[in-house]
Formats: sequence, structure tokens, C-alpha cells
Amino acid sequence: MFRKLPADLHPTEEHPGLRVKGGTPYSKSQGDYVCGGCGAEDHANGDTDVKALVDDYTDNHGPAHRTGGRR
Repeated sequence: MFRKLPADLHPTEEHPGLRVKGGTPYSKSQGDYVCGGCGAEDHANGDTDVKALVDDYTDNHGPAHRTGGRR
């Protein structure tokens, strides 16, 4: 039996994190994040912008606040 996923998977202040949705032939990829460490948030559309968003989150937010930054 599989657990049903929440209807809204967007990160919030109560549930910070990163969400990425891959594109299809008919839609662009999408991504957004809310940082649990500093409260920053951002949104992006399109492969290039979503990749930059993931890099920003990884380097400056979420994991960086837990480990003191990536080196």
C-alpha cells in the first residue's frame, strides 16, 4: 500500500524545503524553495532558471544553514 502524497507540495514557512517539478513537452520545469534557516524564498520556471535556483538553495540556504556552508 502506498501513502497518499499531500495535495500541495509547495514549501512553506512551516515546512521549508526545495520543490522541483520536471518539464514535459507541453510545460516548463518549475521550482521553488523556502529556507528554514533565514526565511528566504524564490521561484523559477524553465530548465536553466530552475538549475540556478537549485544551485542557489544548495550553496546559500537549506543545506548551507545546517552545515555552515559548502566548501
